Amino acid sequence: MTNALIAKGKTINVALAGNPNAGKSTIFNALTGGRAHVGNWPGVTVEKKEGRFKYKEYEFLVTDLPGTYSLTAYSIDERIARDYVIKEKLDVVVSVTDSTNLERNLYLLVSFLELGVNSVLDLNMADILEQRKVRVNTKKMEELLEIPVVMTSATKKAGLNELKEMIIRSRNRKIQPLRIDYGKEIEGAIKRVKESLSGINSPYPTRFLSIKLLEGDIEIIKEVRELGYERSVEVAMHEGSRLEIGFGYDLETEIIERRYGFIESIIRQCVRRVPTIEEKLTVSDKIDGIVTNKWLGIPIFAFLLWATFQLTFTVGGIFADFIDTFFGWLAESSAIWLASIDAPGWLSSLVGDGIISGVGAVFVFLPTILILFAFLSFLEDVGYMSRAAFVMDKAMHAIGLPGKSFIPMILGFGCNVPAIMSARTISSEKDRLLTILINPFISCSARLPVYVMFTGIFFKTNQGIVVFSLYILGIVVAVFSAKLFKSTIPKLKGPVSPLVMELPPYRIPTLKGVSIHTWERGREFLKKAGTIIFAGVILIWLLASFPMSSEYASETTLIGFVGKFFAPLFRPAGFPFWQAAVALLFGIIAKEIVVGTFGTLFGGEGALSASLLKYFTPLSAYSFMVMSLLYIPCIAAIGVIYRETNSWKWTTFITVYSLVIGWVVATAVYQLGSLFI
Repeated sequence: MTNALIAKGKTINVALAGNPNAGKSTIFNALTGGRAHVGNWPGVTVEKKEGRFKYKEYEFLVTDLPGTYSLTAYSIDERIARDYVIKEKLDVVVSVTDSTNLERNLYLLVSFLELGVNSVLDLNMADILEQRKVRVNTKKMEELLEIPVVMTSATKKAGLNELKEMIIRSRNRKIQPLRIDYGKEIEGAIKRVKESLSGINSPYPTRFLSIKLLEGDIEIIKEVRELGYERSVEVAMHEGSRLEIGFGYDLETEIIERRYGFIESIIRQCVRRVPTIEEKLTVSDKIDGIVTNKWLGIPIFAFLLWATFQLTFTVGGIFADFIDTFFGWLAESSAIWLASIDAPGWLSSLVGDGIISGVGAVFVFLPTILILFAFLSFLEDVGYMSRAAFVMDKAMHAIGLPGKSFIPMILGFGCNVPAIMSARTISSEKDRLLTILINPFISCSARLPVYVMFTGIFFKTNQGIVVFSLYILGIVVAVFSAKLFKSTIPKLKGPVSPLVMELPPYRIPTLKGVSIHTWERGREFLKKAGTIIFAGVILIWLLASFPMSSEYASETTLIGFVGKFFAPLFRPAGFPFWQAAVALLFGIIAKEIVVGTFGTLFGGEGALSASLLKYFTPLSAYSFMVMSLLYIPCIAAIGVIYRETNSWKWTTFITVYSLVIGWVVATAVYQLGSLFI
């Protein structure tokens, strides 16, 4: 097909599908330039990413589907991908595959082809294939699969124009659903189920429906029943039972084996070179021999975390000083300017004491947070985070959790909200609930400004080690709570599901990729600073200003009364003054507001050090950080816990539990520490 046949001004609706770690997001960023509209899929809180780009006369609307291994109904991500591909009017679905692991990656493509989806196969990571001297006969593969095949390297930006051309040429192509030969017995069963579905009005091909009914796909069974074809479900169950008796194992396994047999035949005909055993031992395998070693794996993981924090504070502190100086200059300049125009005193107080002091006290930690995100993004992009979950699998099993639970825990270092949502990938309902309940104890980035502020004042020479200890404490409390819940709550008892996950090959991350991931996470912090934190410091300023007859931020203001009411509760923990109680109270809105509150009440970042030194000792400062780490998750986390558990009972339980555990541990730290210090 030539370009002359291409209609002008057409928008091409494209979806990117693929396994996790196949490079789908990198392809998306390479195509769209990283400009994405981020929202949620309808009815669920799974992130939906859309982007646009122009090529020749065409505008491409690209949707990044959740990473999935198949189109079964075992996870929300798989259901979203299947529903979107079937129910949306897509022109092309690009199946992005890790070409270094074709056997597993082609399984999802085969599922799409059985659905009759107009697909383009993108063999990504072609550069790695080249390094391994593996050749793929793409023409032969196109003949066998009857779809276009293109090789790309998203990280090298190779093959992207070929991919765009292939999408344009394929946009109006009509294809017939792929028909895999499942063998005489299964084909007979498919035929009988298909006959029982005669006349059904479904967006799925009848053969696909029949196979899914035989596999026992619960979503398809539900849909068929709703369409009034209960008889078809009964036929499928009867046929399935009959076949399973003959096979001696479940029918779904046999169908999956047949699909893999089809994939193997494709690979055998199209991929050249059988590597020797020595060649199979890639650089990734050699590195894995060290980082996933049963003796070295956990120490290496702990060292990398410690090094990340040390470098974060060393480098971040340099930039923080500049920002601190800037906000000091801004507060002074605004005060001079407002005085020059005879602005009322309350306005000067609002701008200087409230907005600049409060928001500035939080903003000063932005470099530290961005640097931490950059390190975590680097570890994620290089492929280490999957190894971290792998090495922790045995330890997780010991506390009654599957290794997969460690992934939400790692994500919790960034933000507990997406971390809690990511627990959806855990198939066992009780394991998923348990993972959600312990995730708020993982120290998210919102707590980091609190740590940076206190360690910068009280632990200047051991800043990294102290913060590292808090992160470890969060993990320890999460582990303890998991063990406690697992052994005492009947709903959470039972065997642990096994860990099945891939270990992607190590890759050298691109600067652009790490920068995009860092910015996506840092942007959320900036949005908070401009919305929730801004609103929070205004509210704190109002409470600290009324009644007007009182001195600003004194204990005779409204905020002073609130703080004094709660302050006695914290006497055993070593910080019985009202400013600390107010900071913790407002920290429920967002943890960063703890710092903003101190900034507002103590006159900004410049005066914080002197003020906090009056109220805290190193021991009580550490106790306060422990309380900030463990007590009640923020409002957003509470909301997502309710949404994911759909239960006020579990939401209330973990909120009260975390409040109690935070107070108990902070008090224990202070009281035990007082015996030695």
